[in-house]
Amino acid sequence: MGIYFNPGNKGFQEILQSEYIDKSGLITLINNTVETMAKLTCISRPRRFGKSYAAKMLCAYYDCSCDSHALFDDKEIAQTEGYLAHLNQYQVINLDITGFVSEATTMDMPLLNVPNMIADAVHRELTESYPELAGKSLTDAMIGCVEQSGKEFVFIIDEWDALIREAKGDAAVQKKYLNFLRGWFKNSSFTPKVVAAAYMTGILPIKKDGSQSAISDFIEYPILDPNGFAEFTGFTEDEVKKLCEGHGMSFEDAKKWYDGYEFSDIGAIYNPYSVMLAMRKRKFGSYWQRTSAAESLLTYINMDFEGLQEIVSRLISGEEIEVDTESFENDFETFKSRDDVLTLLIHLGYLTWHEEDGTVRIPNEEVRGEFRKILKGTNANRKWMELISRSRKLLEDTIAGKEEAVIKAIEEIRDTQYAPTFYNNEQALRYVIKFAYIAAVDQYLKVEELPSGKGVADVVYLPKRSSMLPALVVELKWNKSSEGAIRQIKEKNYPAALEEYGGEVVMAGINYDAKKKIHSCLIERRH
Repeated sequence: MGIYFNPGNKGFQEILQSEYIDKSGLITLINNTVETMAKLTCISRPRRFGKSYAAKMLCAYYDCSCDSHALFDDKEIAQTEGYLAHLNQYQVINLDITGFVSEATTMDMPLLNVPNMIADAVHRELTESYPELAGKSLTDAMIGCVEQSGKEFVFIIDEWDALIREAKGDAAVQKKYLNFLRGWFKNSSFTPKVVAAAYMTGILPIKKDGSQSAISDFIEYPILDPNGFAEFTGFTEDEVKKLCEGHGMSFEDAKKWYDGYEFSDIGAIYNPYSVMLAMRKRKFGSYWQRTSAAESLLTYINMDFEGLQEIVSRLISGEEIEVDTESFENDFETFKSRDDVLTLLIHLGYLTWHEEDGTVRIPNEEVRGEFRKILKGTNANRKWMELISRSRKLLEDTIAGKEEAVIKAIEEIRDTQYAPTFYNNEQALRYVIKFAYIAAVDQYLKVEELPSGKGVADVVYLPKRSSMLPALVVELKWNKSSEGAIRQIKEKNYPAALEEYGGEVVMAGINYDAKKKIHSCLIERRH
């Protein structure tokens, strides 16, 4: 039992000894590709979304050097037709490319050596099990292994693009590495004879410019379109509910902190790493781990590249932004527009993508906090600080009942941050209001469309426990009246939902007259 060649099932055993969510249905998808024209699978996901867990599970299932019946007989995969046909029936190559990159960096070795390091490590372990193949090249030794054992290889490669990311701009390293992969996955003398299936994971999809043609035969399932792999991207809502029930934790809090990645076929997906840490620590909060790739994006936000600071501010406020994802080159260097930067943020898990309407938004409170840190940490954050200052003043004026000041502030935000063509319905007004009150996130819990009394309030701001501020109910109207908005708050008894809060409630009715192009505002208090 080796590290890279037939690593066995110990890694998956350790996972099962912890709290395990059954994701063995993933194996069925790979089984369906074995020894077919679709046998090469490439999954791209953000960091900390369970890619390594999946790799250990696949190793345990396919590896012929161990017996994994006891690990899988009670799992979902055991109910499928092909379960026993593929269980422990293949030679396995298991690689985590980040490990080789890290070793080269630690040893102060050039990244150009990494492909040789991988080849040497696999060759060494393979020939320890098959000494008679020692004098052959790696590919010939693997062919010999298949001929002797009668078992083909399943390749499981985690973070395949780690070397590409680390060697960005170094064409020689990338070319050598891709040629190495070509020898396995696009080699008519090797691939049909040796490769039963391959499961490869990374952060970014394969580049579109043909430079990565060595792996162009892989069928891709990126975060933008995961297809049947969507439910294995993270935890489903039902899975999180069961975890919360088992740990006595609030599902609503888990949803607020870690939900937000949505796919049309299965609904909400949660960040599995953060959910599990919250359960273990019995505390909801941010467990997000910022990557070096995300750090590089700070440069573009710092430069305010094509107005990115403003866009990020609008995203933080809860707005959805239209993005063209087609022009993205699937790398960390080529940014021709802010859409390219925003598309990369989707792949890194900082934004969630709505394919139907072509928009992105910040998925949850955990990531929203990371964006606030990014903006606060930038050198060129003058616009952000000005916005926060104006927003705080707006909040103060609203609580103080200064209606004319509120109208003036909202119109300034509308005029400076949004194109006139955007401001054309009540949803646009809602976006502007949420953006205008962005400073409230420091002391309030924002709740949109809170079911309250006999209706639904547009936006409710509940003060955090540490805050002494009153609750704020904002009702929006388009081509009606601010008086009508306040009347609706009272008639529909919106403050009823705030009875448990028990404090003072500020009610703000805001209307926009599209014909006159003016706002009106009426503010009342309820004790």
